[in-house]
Amino acid sequence: MDVKLPKLGEGSDSGVVVGIFVNVGDTVAKDQPILELENEKAVASIPSTAAGVVEKIHVKAGEKVGVGQRLITLAGGAAPVTAAPAPKPAAKKAAVKAAPAPEPEEVAEEEVEESAEEAPHPVAAPVASPSLRRMARELGIDLTKVHGSEAGGRIVTSDVRAYLAKLAKAAAKPAPVAAGATAKPAAPQIDFSQFGPILKKPVTQLRKVIARRMSESWNTVARVTQFDDIDFTQLGELRKKYAPAYEAKGVKLTLTPFVLKAVAATLKAHPIFNSSLDEVANEIILKEYVHLGIAVDTDQGLMVPIIRDVDKKSLLDLAKELEQLAAKARDRKITADEMKGGTFTISNQGAIGGAHFTPIINLPEVAILGLGRGAMKAVVRDGQIVARLMTPIALSYDHRVIDGGSAARFTVDLVKAFENFSEDAVKI
Repeated sequence: MDVKLPKLGEGSDSGVVVGIFVNVGDTVAKDQPILELENEKAVASIPSTAAGVVEKIHVKAGEKVGVGQRLITLAGGAAPVTAAPAPKPAAKKAAVKAAPAPEPEEVAEEEVEESAEEAPHPVAAPVASPSLRRMARELGIDLTKVHGSEAGGRIVTSDVRAYLAKLAKAAAKPAPVAAGATAKPAAPQIDFSQFGPILKKPVTQLRKVIARRMSESWNTVARVTQFDDIDFTQLGELRKKYAPAYEAKGVKLTLTPFVLKAVAATLKAHPIFNSSLDEVANEIILKEYVHLGIAVDTDQGLMVPIIRDVDKKSLLDLAKELEQLAAKARDRKITADEMKGGTFTISNQGAIGGAHFTPIINLPEVAILGLGRGAMKAVVRDGQIVARLMTPIALSYDHRVIDGGSAARFTVDLVKAFENFSEDAVKI
């Protein structure tokens, strides 16, 4: 029996093999993890769908695999009976053989055309539920062009999504270069070894995802960054005062839970910063929940686990959850679901160093807060020069949604939330 890669979740159809747990000749049980797969910034264990003895391993570490691809073959059970695929018309085969390989930019359009050719064209209405047909009418979708994946050619929601994805891919095809215009030149490939010794390191799947998302944000958002400094002296004293009590509960109290609570309170007062822009519907989505992303620096790259309902949790609960998520992120055990649904992101570089920086907004969010390293500085308080622990902050926001005046008011209230943090919120 062949064990194949199952569906990985919404919008995920492939991944890179990180490690393989079995060898040829090993006996495996059903649901026993057989390998680890990296996908969308997360590493997940893939279980065996049956029990048996490993007869053959079809993949290797570092290989990219897709849904439905064979992973291992098991002996010791009856082989499943699979129907032979229906042969396609000979004329179509001949056409495929005679046609030259398509250029990359032609693939998306041809996939849509092929989908339309292969989709059934019955005289009666397509086989689909009444609710799906109603949705198709409202969206202007011709169901006769959608290939049904269920028994009898029945069309389900996932088929419509796949069809729309192909249409979107075709629509995103680069426009042809006008006559006389010059196309963007390809990036030059330089042989750096001619100048001295070099080492080559392959770009990981995680780094590709980070690069793609950061580029999307940079090219899409009209970003502005607002800077300020916050007096963390009181927060530092509260942390030291209550750290032993938290350690007695088995939790290390850092300044990050304080940051989470202060940011959550400020977001509740300024909901536009807790929103997303729906460019298709031309709507601003104001979220009534506060799920904060925490940027975690790992050996493999930046990961952003989500702390949910921060406004409803105690400082102790937040400290516990932070420790657990940070450890899972560094061990690459965090799941994709634990990095979805964020409403606002916090990037804290204080433990590393540096002062102000310009964090890139984590789409589809509209703002992100960056914190630098705190330092003792001489400041004026009540006419006196005193030493205070000052921490630089940088608020990057999407100017398509948020105006400068709103950002200034948000920053003022955020400073107050930090500097007037209630001691009652720290007590256990």
